[in-house]
Amino acid sequence: MESQISSPPTKTFLILINCVLLFTSNCAGPLIIRLYFIRGGSRIWLSCSLITAGFPFTIFLLIIAYFHRRKSNGPDNSTKILLMTRKLFIACLISGLVTGMVDYFYAFGSAKLPVSTSSLLTSTQLVFTAIFAFLIVKQKFTSYSINSVVLLTLGAGILALGASSDRPQGESSKAYIVGFIMTLVAALFYGFVLAFNEVSFRKTKKVIAFTLVLEFQMMMCFFATAFCVTGMIINKDFQAIPREAKQFELGEGKYYMLIVLTALIWQIFFVGATGVTCYSSALLSGILIAASLSVTEVLAVIFFHEKFGGEKGFSLALSLWGFVSYFYGETKQTKKMKNVTTEEMIQSPPI
Repeated sequence: MESQISSPPTKTFLILINCVLLFTSNCAGPLIIRLYFIRGGSRIWLSCSLITAGFPFTIFLLIIAYFHRRKSNGPDNSTKILLMTRKLFIACLISGLVTGMVDYFYAFGSAKLPVSTSSLLTSTQLVFTAIFAFLIVKQKFTSYSINSVVLLTLGAGILALGASSDRPQGESSKAYIVGFIMTLVAALFYGFVLAFNEVSFRKTKKVIAFTLVLEFQMMMCFFATAFCVTGMIINKDFQAIPREAKQFELGEGKYYMLIVLTALIWQIFFVGATGVTCYSSALLSGILIAASLSVTEVLAVIFFHEKFGGEKGFSLALSLWGFVSYFYGETKQTKKMKNVTTEEMIQSPPI
């Protein structure tokens, strides 16, 4: 049984808001985590834990939502603190642990690769998302969505042709190759996470209110952070933080500011990704992530002075084309469904 969702106008608004959150935060996230490494940071487990460590920010939104529900239900009606079901909680646990592994692989790759290279590899998660969406969610593809996947994959492939000459100065070939592989593995596992989250929401019998989305995202990030913090403890990262802060090129104060900002930006990303996935599809999340990474490549050239050759410009054009193709197809499909519904109502008037 498919889960119930909010009314169409509310659903459209929530999809739009979550798309904006996902797109903007995923443009900034790779840049800020790379800034940590190029300015003197070196703790892989610390950086990967920051990707999900901002989950406490979500608690404030949930508190507001709880009191709003309590006010709406009236003083005589009991209000549950959490809307989470047992099945969704188990899904959060599985998704969180896999996300923790994704965070580590991604952080390792970010430490060894330029933003442009890691972005092109991360954009391949769209292909993995499409595969897992087909296998797990039984996603139906249209000619437009297939065209979008092909264009974005082709764009990543073109960028890969020039990636060998993009190795950072002072980075060994071995470290570069390992970072390359780690980032690719992170893309594969995150493609699974998006599809797994979608099918988890589809199987729940509860109304998918945005509060439930926030609860799912918060619990998922909690388990992912617990996984990464365990690595920090084993690697003795907590003892190294004060020393690293004093040696940070931008200064000790900006070091801690960067840590907080990193956690906040990535938390916004997970809110957006989870929202888009449950209200629309894992494939749309993958499309948005791939498209935003093309913008990230341009920003990396501006802020980090990375090389931007013809292959990157062509890849950006293909990514934007794929992004527009997907939304055009979705708009056309929605219009077609409305016309079919209208015709059915005319042919079958109420008795």
